[in-house]
Amino acid sequence: MTTETLIATEQQFNHVLAFEVSKAKLHVHILPGGETSEVTNDRAIIRKLIKKEIKRNAKLGVGPLLVVCEATGTYSNDIIACTAEFGVACHRAHGSRVRAFAKFRGTHAKSDPIDVRLIADYATASRNLELHRPPRPAQAELRELVGRRTELRQALEAEQARVEHVASKLVVASLRGHIRVLEKLVAEIDRRIETLMREDEEFHRKGSLMRSVKSVGPVTAATVLAYLPEIGTVSRGTIAALAGLAPYDRDSGEGKGQRHISGGRAEARSGLYMAARNAMTWNEHLAALARRVEAKGKPFKVQVTAVMRKLLVILNAVVASGVPCRTETAGRVRIAAA
Repeated sequence: MTTETLIATEQQFNHVLAFEVSKAKLHVHILPGGETSEVTNDRAIIRKLIKKEIKRNAKLGVGPLLVVCEATGTYSNDIIACTAEFGVACHRAHGSRVRAFAKFRGTHAKSDPIDVRLIADYATASRNLELHRPPRPAQAELRELVGRRTELRQALEAEQARVEHVASKLVVASLRGHIRVLEKLVAEIDRRIETLMREDEEFHRKGSLMRSVKSVGPVTAATVLAYLPEIGTVSRGTIAALAGLAPYDRDSGEGKGQRHISGGRAEARSGLYMAARNAMTWNEHLAALARRVEAKGKPFKVQVTAVMRKLLVILNAVVASGVPCRTETAGRVRIAAA
């Protein structure tokens, strides 16, 4: 699942401009018509293709145009930007769903021309596609800052661990010098995140509400806002699924399989993990939940996952209600799915 804000639609699209994306090239397939071509991954060329299909769409009378591509990191950024510029619906297809569609179709061969036709067919055959909505500039910056902070923290912890295992004075000095540099960089990122969270009205409001929940600090609040911008606007089940904290049944016939979480945004889960660990000690409501799960004989990782899910549900409810947390009622707020 991509980390952009998504909006669901029940629209089924009959006019599709599909892209198979690589660093240098784009394979293009258009429906209706079935025209396939290869072009350079260049913004000017992408704009020209979209403008051409917008003009064609007005004559086709088959409903709105959809631009679709697989979620392939930053190489699709120009496509996304151009769809936003022209106000065209855009869907970034999850790779595993497209492959599942290929299996359903009995398509085993794989090449860029085959894949782009498959992506186009997947888009026309699907309902309830999640359409991309570009994040606000502040949202995009916060996500980059939080992501960079995570990278720097990982590097810092790795260097700190290495110090314990070396004897050379030169290596120790090198490691400690690098640690000081990394600490300064983390502090710079933290100051910018703090400023952004204070000066952006939406971040300030939502962050303050989330921090009213015991065990949720500024880092957790910033991480949730960075990777789950839907917080407070969707149902408790949807927000859990977006974070990959919704357990799915594995039952067949009379057999009852073990339920497991699947998919979702790993960055959001990572940000919630330490908050959940703290909550298991300091938040009476969530600590009691962990004890109840433990009493059922569940392993520690299941206890933590249950607390993470409940914590996220409470955060979603608090932001939705606009009322600071009251432990005894926060988890009971219900809102309709967006």
